[in-house]
Amino acid sequence: MERRARVRITGLVVFIAMLVALFTLRIYKLQAAQTEETIELANSLTFQTRVDASRGQILDRNGTVLAANRASYDLVMINFVFFNGPSPNEDLVKLLDLCDDLGVEIQHHLPVTRSRPYEYTVDDIGEPWATYFRKYLSSRSLDSDITAGTFMNKLREEYNLPEELTAEEAYRLIAVRYELELRSIQDMPLDNYVLAEDVDAEALAAVIELGIPGVIVQTSTVREYKTPYTAHLLGYTTKMSAEAYENTYKALGYAMDAEVGREGVELAFEEYLHGEDGWMRTTITSTGEILAQEYTQKPVPGGNVELTIDIDLQRVAYEALEEWILELRQTGARGDGESGTDARGGAVVALDVKTNEVLASTSYPSYDANTFAKDYASLAQDPNKPLINRCINMQYAPGSTYKMITGITAMEFANVSPWYQVVDNGRFTKFEGTGYAPACHIFRSSGRTHGVEDMRSALADSCNYYFYDVGLQCKTDDVDYVASMFGLGEPTGIELVEFAGQRANRETKRQTFAGTQLEAWVDGDKLQASIGQSLNEFTPMQLAVYCSTLANNGTRLKATYLRRVVSWDFKELLMESHPEVVSEFKMQDTTIAAIREGMVEATQIGKTADPFGESYYPIKVAAKTGTAQHGDGSQSDNASLVCYAPADDPQIALAIYVENGAVGGKLANIAMKVFDEYFSQTGKYETVYGENEVR
Repeated sequence: MERRARVRITGLVVFIAMLVALFTLRIYKLQAAQTEETIELANSLTFQTRVDASRGQILDRNGTVLAANRASYDLVMINFVFFNGPSPNEDLVKLLDLCDDLGVEIQHHLPVTRSRPYEYTVDDIGEPWATYFRKYLSSRSLDSDITAGTFMNKLREEYNLPEELTAEEAYRLIAVRYELELRSIQDMPLDNYVLAEDVDAEALAAVIELGIPGVIVQTSTVREYKTPYTAHLLGYTTKMSAEAYENTYKALGYAMDAEVGREGVELAFEEYLHGEDGWMRTTITSTGEILAQEYTQKPVPGGNVELTIDIDLQRVAYEALEEWILELRQTGARGDGESGTDARGGAVVALDVKTNEVLASTSYPSYDANTFAKDYASLAQDPNKPLINRCINMQYAPGSTYKMITGITAMEFANVSPWYQVVDNGRFTKFEGTGYAPACHIFRSSGRTHGVEDMRSALADSCNYYFYDVGLQCKTDDVDYVASMFGLGEPTGIELVEFAGQRANRETKRQTFAGTQLEAWVDGDKLQASIGQSLNEFTPMQLAVYCSTLANNGTRLKATYLRRVVSWDFKELLMESHPEVVSEFKMQDTTIAAIREGMVEATQIGKTADPFGESYYPIKVAAKTGTAQHGDGSQSDNASLVCYAPADDPQIALAIYVENGAVGGKLANIAMKVFDEYFSQTGKYETVYGENEVR
């Protein structure tokens, strides 16, 4: 019995020993089988980050790239890894000191002023970041009404910042610690903290050499503009404002800190250029080493926007405008060293008459779009206002370029014959008894008169006296209607934000002088309005549309900067622009002939636009110059020119305006250079794409 019991006990012990040995062996094998990668994965972190889609390119009508993307590198901090390091504060001091030495700009959203006495700047950072700040306070159980000074002191203490740090040094550390801590708060929709953007290679190498855990390099892109001649036209990109995010881009699924178009083409075609952001899953070790990366949703680049602009024509227009303005400043419009030496800036707009596609749209002076942010302060203070796009965001008195409107109204509504004659007596004395007797410009300058004038010769000579006479025969409402039909004071249809302009009429005067004795519209207003003065103010773009409509015998087309949009890989046509008639003003053949012949005659020797005369220029041009008074008369008159060519088969229409340019006729020198470029490469403007055909 006892012997049997001993055998059973011995067997049980042996069985247990075998089990222990078996489990020990199994555990050993499992441990021995673990690779370095398996151990790393056991101590790793996986997170998702948004991947910005590349912005689409902007090209001219011939495929020349005007705006594209340059590869760049950002410094990114991963809070999980950084705080697993042995000495976060010491590492952070080293990192920020090095960034200061290298000139690397640190970005953050701490809503507190940099120096004492501390004050909150919550109102300046936008609602999303203000909301995150409130969540931060709540996560730390801090009262929402805590003072900025107490808040900063509390963080300095809780972040265990060294006593020897100055207030400025402490502020830097707190700002970065704040950004990192935001990303550790539950349900906070923020990607990893981008410490600095677009860091150069030398600075990157120096930072990475520090070996600080959690500081990594992330690829990105920066918008780059390829030409100096399109700054106003293209605009720029920037981080969206809080207001824009809440009101517009949040509903479209944009990241809160996304780059969006601001001004110009970048803003107008944002929906095509932006693309669709993607998402990437990243696995890293506790030391910051990246183990794996994969897209959970690939980004889709934005579409490529092809403009109607011809960059060669744009360059010629800009350089010709610049050359003339600089010459004016040196010698004056007449070489007298006086008139025009105060010229400030100007604009040139060129349209394809058949389509009203904008071939050139240039404003002087301009700026470098690639250094816009850095140069902004000085640009904003420049008295010549280089930030303003004069083509569409300045409105000027058209001067005598308006006289075709008065002439058309007189012939179409007031039964004035094209051969109706007026004797220019120099001074128009009909209202002399009221103290108002305006004079023709030639009489004011020399005491001479134009003699007997009809519609054609009055346009050629720009005779104010003639247009005072026929303008007085017209009803103000009729003149206003004709001006609107030719696009003056009306939206041109362009995709960019433009000024509306204004026409001189009863309502405009009533609004302008409301509550004063000048509210009433009187005959003196009719006289001034008939020669393009009074309250008439239009943009150069509107003047170009007006000129194109003249060339098209009263048919006004929608102006456009957009030729087509294609996919990022140029394989798919997304949209294409087509000519669109906005209005049609039917005129008698005699009216059309009188206006055109008068504009052609203006280019003959001795007339207002004689640089276009046959002995000077081989292509017949129809033109009208303008010289407009403005302000208190202490500055030179503004100069303007509208023209189209060839006169008998119009293809291109131009409007040129120079602030304080003194003499409109001299602008023909700019127009000829633009025409030379256009007609030397006419074939470039004849390409027509079939429907859904991408080339």
